[in-house]
Formats: sequence, C-alpha cells, structure tokens
Amino acid sequence: MSQSDPDAQLNVLGEPLEPCSSTLSTGYQRDGHCTAVPGDRGQHHLCAVMTQDFLEFSRKQGNDLITPRPELDFPGLNPKDRWCLCVGRWLEAREADVAPPVVLEATNETVLEEIELETLKAHAVDV
Repeated sequence: MSQSDPDAQLNVLGEPLEPCSSTLSTGYQRDGHCTAVPGDRGQHHLCAVMTQDFLEFSRKQGNDLITPRPELDFPGLNPKDRWCLCVGRWLEAREADVAPPVVLEATNETVLEEIELETLKAHAVDV
C-alpha cells in the first residue's frame, strides 16, 4: 500500500483511519479522508465538525469555507459538516477559543506531531 492510501494510514487512536466525510469531497486528495500525502503543505489531516464560530473565524483569516465555489467543485460548508482542516488553522482557532470539535477516528495520526492526544480528546466530538 502506498503512503497516500487511506487504508494504510492510522488515526490518532492507532486504529485504521476512518473517512472524515462520505458526502463532501474533503481532504487533500478530495476522497473524504484526512490522508497524509507528499505535497500537502497545509497538512489537511485533522477531521473536524464545522461550527458557525469557526467558519466565521476562518473567513476572517482569509480562508472562506462558507461561500460555494462551483469552479473549484466546492459547495461551501455549513455548521455540522465534517471537513479535513489544516493543523495550523485548527491551532489558530484553538488560540481564539473557536476550535471546532475533532473527530478522532478520522484524524490522521500525523497530527500528534503537533497536537497532544489529550488536547485532541478534550476537543473530541461525541460520536
């Protein structure tokens, strides 16, 4: 299996990486998984459940995830949508007290290089 194969990767709990979304084309490869792949400088490895506060924060930071962009095949996100976030953006949101809940089962283990498991668990969504 290749490094970019989601079936070959683990989540932060040490289990097989689950899909972040089955309805939205999220992740760097747009396959629904927060897969770690070469070339993904943004590290789209953290699966989160969107909140209105986070979406507004992200837009103010210059990353509008709300507005649909049909030319990019992007429908726009709404609260409760699951999306693979860049690790850095989640950390910024945490500093601003607007970090969206984390889906541990769908968050890539590579996130543990920058965020402790206890921190992720403290922000985990109830599955």
